[in-house]
Amino acid sequence: MTSLALGPSWLDPTYLISTFGLIGILAIVFAESGLLIGFFLPGDSLLFTTGLLVAGGTYLHQPLWVVCALIVVAAVAGDQVGYLFGRKVGPGLFRRPDSRLFKRENVEKAAAFFDRHGPKAIVLARFVPIVRTFTPIVAGVSAMNYRVFVLFNLIGGVLWGAGVTVLGYFLGQIPFVRDNIEAILVGIVLVSVVPVAVELLRARRAGRSAAAASASAAVGAERTERTDRAAAPAAGAGGRHRAG
Repeated sequence: MTSLALGPSWLDPTYLISTFGLIGILAIVFAESGLLIGFFLPGDSLLFTTGLLVAGGTYLHQPLWVVCALIVVAAVAGDQVGYLFGRKVGPGLFRRPDSRLFKRENVEKAAAFFDRHGPKAIVLARFVPIVRTFTPIVAGVSAMNYRVFVLFNLIGGVLWGAGVTVLGYFLGQIPFVRDNIEAILVGIVLVSVVPVAVELLRARRAGRSAAAASASAAVGAERTERTDRAAAPAAGAGGRHRAG
């Protein structure tokens, strides 16, 4: 079976799995779930391909339940590390200068996502590339209740880690999916990017609305000031007339 590399060849899920096996999958899931350097790794397509390869007995020969259980543990552990890192670093993370592997805008996007969805963002972010890496860190920065975080972290880890893998396992047994794996992987990436695009569009619209409201308020204030200035001489003249 071949798959389509949507970036460098070393990020191709099949290449990664054939080279590093289950240990490599767990390391990538852990890194992408909460380490700053893991945001570029292929999460969704990697898990789907993992399930597909388990179904076909290619490269991975462990039972599905074992693979899923280990992936969930890696995903949950990654988010835990991200949360603790956020608690330790605190708001200073938002002032950290950009570098090749760190962009403040990624943290800001995750913060906006977290503010919009609250605790359930821990679950929803699992299915959003880049955001899933930074959301547990933002949760730590904002000092989210730890017990609440652990609960939603477990739910998200199971739904994403086991859910996408199981989906790949069962769909991988369908001839059409096996014969069109390249298109399937492209579709997974596109679908996972949709939430990011939606958030960006919402942010732009909100920014434009705020700018329009600010401009309207400024115009209104200017008109009021002009009216007050125009009324002031008339009021003064009326006062002098009555005094005369």
